[in-house]
Amino acid sequence: MRVRHARERAAILRIICEEMNNTAIDADDVWDAGGMGCGELVIHLKFRLREMPGKVLRLIALDTGAPADIPAYCRMTGNRLEHTDTETCSYWIRAKTPTSN
Repeated sequence: MRVRHARERAAILRIICEEMNNTAIDADDVWDAGGMGCGELVIHLKFRLREMPGKVLRLIALDTGAPADIPAYCRMTGNRLEHTDTETCSYWIRAKTPTSN
């Protein structure tokens, strides 16, 4: 059962990646975290955002906890969640600058 769901998610992700992004928010970088779980995801996210202060990262995260975890992470760390698109499992996050808290 899990394998089937993983294949379905992978197929959906391929479709998403092939489509044009219709949102008005431009991203400076895109990271496809796939089905990476929250613990590992936020560790990698922390380092990615640290390398791009003030810029916007489009994160694609398929983990079922992401809709709750990503906004909470942004609130706790001072990064700004600019936009969320549940259809594409995408989150646009503006990385905080060294002087912003």
